[in-house]
Amino acid sequence: MKTLLLVRHAKSSWEEPGLTDFERPLNERGKKDAPEMAKRLKDKKLEIDLFVSSPARRARRTARCFAEAYDVKKDKIELVEGLYMADPSDFLQAITSADDKCKTIALFSHNPGITEFANSLTSVRTDNMPTCSVFAVQAEVETWKEFENAEKKFLFYDYPKNPLM
Repeated sequence: MKTLLLVRHAKSSWEEPGLTDFERPLNERGKKDAPEMAKRLKDKKLEIDLFVSSPARRARRTARCFAEAYDVKKDKIELVEGLYMADPSDFLQAITSADDKCKTIALFSHNPGITEFANSLTSVRTDNMPTCSVFAVQAEVETWKEFENAEKKFLFYDYPKNPLM
């Protein structure tokens, strides 16, 4: 059994006009939402074996907040260039190259790619994954290479302003 957690980076700042998109940091709301969403995820009793992030500053910082909640050092977060401006094939590349010892992977990336990829996994759809949202699926497979063609089961979808929480 393999579980995939797709996490869109937390809310980022546009206050420094000289920064490139890649360099944008989290804003105050993002700094608050990321630890809160990490706590919600941990409360679901899901262990995360591998943290994989876009190397963009806001995605790395979001991944770091989740890793801290799981007592994982930031140097254990795997950075994958393809997760910045990713399309579905980039997500699949990151997933299928994961070590099969890992049962649960958390991928941190950006819109529009992360929403498009989430919508390709099951019949559950979202118009837009909000910042710091988590979309989770599971597949009855032994290896991550089998994940792409396996039937996936939707587990949950959560986001900071979720009225159900």
